[in-house]
Amino acid sequence: MEQHPSPRPLVEICCGDLRSALEAGKGGADRVELCDRLEVGGTTPGAGTIAEACRALAIPVHVLVRVRAGDFAPDRAELAAMRDDVDVARRLGASGVVLGLLRRDGTVDRDATASLIDLARPMSVTFHKAFDQTPDLDEALETLIDLGVDRVLTSGGRASAEEGAEALARLVARAGDRIGVLVAGRLTLANLVPARRRVDARLVRRPGREGPRGHGSRVGARPVLTAAGPGRLSAPRPGFAAPPCRGTGRRRPSAPRGVRPRRRPRLAGRGSGRRS
Repeated sequence: MEQHPSPRPLVEICCGDLRSALEAGKGGADRVELCDRLEVGGTTPGAGTIAEACRALAIPVHVLVRVRAGDFAPDRAELAAMRDDVDVARRLGASGVVLGLLRRDGTVDRDATASLIDLARPMSVTFHKAFDQTPDLDEALETLIDLGVDRVLTSGGRASAEEGAEALARLVARAGDRIGVLVAGRLTLANLVPARRRVDARLVRRPGREGPRGHGSRVGARPVLTAAGPGRLSAPRPGFAAPPCRGTGRRRPSAPRGVRPRRRPRLAGRGSGRRS
């Protein structure tokens, strides 16, 4: 059988401040996840940081929506604050938001998540690693699919992607083209290739070319390398096409060059196609 070289990976950088985001853009990143306080796992960045990142960058900006460190079960006031943060991110031109809400029993909070998704559209929505704290990953995945989440970040319920490789492969197979799966968890440059070999065969495939989360044009998928923050390597679902940050007319760089990870590289499993 004829072998074809793998397409170049897309590069996503998890940035803890505006300067890092701007440097990521200069270095050729294809997308940034904008956060604050990475030392506690990340919280929502300020409006000024979001606004300037979206003005200055020609690539999609995804904004973390998390009001505090700790658990992922916000009270009423915190949920209201999250709604405000989603609205701000959308109005300032962000391409997506990253969030995760659980009930006290650890299951996905359907109602709260649905309310934020409705408010976020037409932005892309990623459910972060709060997913790994759910008691039943398969059930949680189906819940996110029902809610219309675009992608989920996971290490298979384990501390690392290597330890969770079996569960990750199962989740990727179960997800199919219904949701993007982003593989995360202690990924480094040293274990990146082995991790891709164990999981990527299913994450990065070229099926009948369905747009990643059920939307979008039918084109092939490309693996996505996320090069900073708590590691995750992600490959967008087939159909992925990252538009420029809304409000700018510029196109993203054609090739990632000189991107240096601030922390651990992130391997993104299948990103998503409907919205970048």
